[in-house]
Amino acid sequence: MPHWLGFEWRVALRFLREGRMQTLLIIIGVAAGVAVIAYVTALVNGLQANTVNKTLGTQAHISLRAPDDAVTPSWPQAPGTEVLSETQARAQRLRSVANWQALLPLLEQRAEVRTVSPMVSGSGLALRGEASQSIALMGVELARYERMTELSRKVVSGRLRLEPGEAVLGTELAKDLGLRVGDRFSVNTGRVTESMRVTALVDLGIKDLNRRTVIVPLRSAQSLLNLPGGATVIELQVHDVWAAERVAAQLRRGLPYQIESWQETNAQLVSALRAQSISTGVIRIVVAIVVVLGIASVLVVSVVQKQREIGILRAMGATRGQIQRVFLVEGAVVGALGSVLGVLLSMTLIWLFTVLALGSDGQPLFNIHLPLETAVRTALLAVLCGVLAALAPARRAARLDPAQAIRV
Repeated sequence: MPHWLGFEWRVALRFLREGRMQTLLIIIGVAAGVAVIAYVTALVNGLQANTVNKTLGTQAHISLRAPDDAVTPSWPQAPGTEVLSETQARAQRLRSVANWQALLPLLEQRAEVRTVSPMVSGSGLALRGEASQSIALMGVELARYERMTELSRKVVSGRLRLEPGEAVLGTELAKDLGLRVGDRFSVNTGRVTESMRVTALVDLGIKDLNRRTVIVPLRSAQSLLNLPGGATVIELQVHDVWAAERVAAQLRRGLPYQIESWQETNAQLVSALRAQSISTGVIRIVVAIVVVLGIASVLVVSVVQKQREIGILRAMGATRGQIQRVFLVEGAVVGALGSVLGVLLSMTLIWLFTVLALGSDGQPLFNIHLPLETAVRTALLAVLCGVLAALAPARRAARLDPAQAIRV
């Protein structure tokens, strides 16, 4: 500790000890504010991470598709002329991403990309006896698709495997068709009908997906959908989920494909998450203002109560700067003690949430924890608030006239 602060520390700590009840109350107030900020931040971050994880658990962060078919005019329009025409939109068909085999290694070389998976997707019917269900048929390379979706963790029964003539079904679809692992059923796409054997049943977390999902080998889907050697979509996952839009924009500038990020596909979800973040920020600001006002009000009262002592100190040679630093130290000490207590209180609240807020399976609704970075940042904010709150009382104390203060 610098020698020139020794006087300020001794006086500040003595003032705080003399007003024990006031000091205790304001420390508790600061601790409550820090606990609210840290707990709400951890809660919202955990909720958002859980929401994004569940939403993106079965889909890519970025998808590349062939551009839509467009009708081109048969005769070029001359400059300066007006043409009255009506063009009927062209019916879209399944189209392969051009040169997708050569594109895969180029995408995998990008530092932002975690994994790449080609897919052939289309619609069809699943048939078993007299039962039939419309399905979303997905042809994948299982090793790549597993790295993207961790499909093996969603297996309810059977073993995850995709050889020619094999398929993985959603649990609800299997229930509707009366299928179990090892049973056979037929897939009809309008042109081709092929018999498949069920190797595994998966729970994708969304009932509608479980009711229509059929996953088959990539080549089987190419045959069923009459797209030999093709891939209708290239799916990417990036290391940072929130960087997907930026990466997609970079890819659009260099590749002639239809490229979408998960933020575009889930615009309403992104809006809801942004609203949550804004609400959390408002709560932090309001709580910080309350903490500042609370500390400032207590220190203002302390200045009024200690006028005589301040006058005596000034008469004994204490400078205005020293008196001002006394109250700044008081604010910093209150902020520091309150921040430590508040971080401990927020950790207790987080523990109570994980113990009491349980789902139907007896597990916590979602993971919530307080990162060290958040705890340190919140604690530093509390100390800063304490110093800022002490500025006005410190200046008032420093301006007191020694003679008048002693006569009070």
